[in-house]
Amino acid sequence: MVKSSMPRMAAGNGVFYPIIGFASCVAFIYMSFGDLWVNYHKEPELSFVQRNGTHFMVDGRIFYINGWNSYWLMDHAVDEYRRPRIRAMLQAGAKMGLTVCRTWAFNDGAYNALQISPGRYDERVFKALDHVIAEAGQHGIRLLLSLVNNLQAYGGKTQYVQWAWEEGVGLSSSNDSFFYDPSIRHYFKNHVKTLLTRKNTLTGIQYRDDPTIFGWELINEPRCMTDRSGNSLQDWIEEMSTFVKSIDKKHLLTVGLEGFYGPKSPKRLTVNPPGDWAANLGSDFIRNSNLSTIDFASVHIYPDHWFHDQELEEKLKYVYNFTVSHIEDGDKELKKPVMFTEFGLSNLNKGFEPSQRDRFYKVIFDILYRSAKKKKSGAGSFVWQFLVGGMEDYNDDFGIVPWERPSTYRLITEQTCRLAAVQGVLPSQKDHLKELCLWTR
Repeated sequence: MVKSSMPRMAAGNGVFYPIIGFASCVAFIYMSFGDLWVNYHKEPELSFVQRNGTHFMVDGRIFYINGWNSYWLMDHAVDEYRRPRIRAMLQAGAKMGLTVCRTWAFNDGAYNALQISPGRYDERVFKALDHVIAEAGQHGIRLLLSLVNNLQAYGGKTQYVQWAWEEGVGLSSSNDSFFYDPSIRHYFKNHVKTLLTRKNTLTGIQYRDDPTIFGWELINEPRCMTDRSGNSLQDWIEEMSTFVKSIDKKHLLTVGLEGFYGPKSPKRLTVNPPGDWAANLGSDFIRNSNLSTIDFASVHIYPDHWFHDQELEEKLKYVYNFTVSHIEDGDKELKKPVMFTEFGLSNLNKGFEPSQRDRFYKVIFDILYRSAKKKKSGAGSFVWQFLVGGMEDYNDDFGIVPWERPSTYRLITEQTCRLAAVQGVLPSQKDHLKELCLWTR
C-alpha cells in the first residue's frame, strides 16, 4: 500500500506554524482532555509483553490490543515547539484506554534524519526518540517500533541503496538490492544494533531492556518485486530476525507485512485482492510469518487501494472475509497472534462520508472482539492514523483527530471497553476505564 507519510508542505527548512493557530490547537486539546501539560501522574508499572501460543500475555493473563498509529512522534519531538504534541497524543490515547502505539524508529538521510549516513546518527534526533519512549511510559502506553521503511518516505530502503551506491560498494541500483546486497545488510544490522542497545538519556534504560517498547517491526510493508519467488525477502527476514533476537530476547518481533498471499499459496486466488499483483510482490503472509524468530504476524487493510469501482457494501464484505481469513491462519497455520497493524478508509473516495469510515472501523473491531471472546488469534488492531489538531500538513487521506467526531471517538472507546470486559482492566488503564466504560454503555 503506497501512502504518503511525509508532510504535504516542503520540509527542507522545517514547517512554520502560526503561534495563534498552534495556541488554539493546544487550548482545544486542553479543554477536551483536561490537564495535559502539568505534572505527570505516577508512572504506571509496565511489564514485558510475552507470547503464549496464539496470545499475547501480560502479567500472566491474555492481552488484547486496541491501538493506533502515529508515525510522526519522533519527528515532532525533535523541535521544542512541536514537542507538546507527543504528550497530547499519548495522553489522549491513554484517556481512550488504548494500550499500544505504532510509530517510526527510523528516519534515514531525510530532514530531521536519525541516521545521517551509515552508522552516523544525529544525537538531537536520538534524544527525541528517547523522549517519545519516556513519555509513552509515563502514560502507560507501549510502543511498536518500526525499524525501516520499504517506501521512500523517511529514507527507506531507497536511501540504504543510495548510500551503498555512493560509497561504491553497491551491487545494484535497484531498491530491492536492500534485501540481498551484503554491504546494505551490514548497514541495516548496524542500525539495528545501535538502536536496540541505545541507552535512553532520560530513563537510563537500554531500549532492549525497556518494557515500554511492546516490540520491534523489521520493515514497514516489505516488497521485493524483482524476486517474485519470495526467496530474497525470506532470506532477509530469516537473517535479520535471528540478528535481532541475538541482541534482544525480551521483546516481541514481527516482520511488518501487508498480509498478501504469495504465488504458491492457494489463498492467493480466494483471499487476495483481484488480479495477480498481490501474489507477485515477493512476499507471502504464511511463509514470511512462519519462522520461530517471528513472534506475531501483521496485516494491513486498505480496500480503497485494492478496489476502485466497488461500492462500500462490497468493500466491507471483502474486508470481513480478508480479516477472518488471517485470524484463521493464526489459529490453524501459524499458531501465533495476528495483529492488524494498519487499517484505513480514504476520504478521497467519491461521495465519502465520515460515517462510512465508522462502518469500516466497526467491521474490524467487531471481528477482533468476537475473536477475543473465543480466545482466538486475533490479537489487536491499529487505526491508521491519529493526529492532534493543527497537523493538517502531516495528514494523508486516512488520518483523523479522533475526538473531533463524537461517533468515531465512541466507537474506538467502546472497543476498549469490550476488550477490557474480556481480559480485565490493565493497571495502566485503571485511571481511565471506570469513567470511560460507564460513559460508553
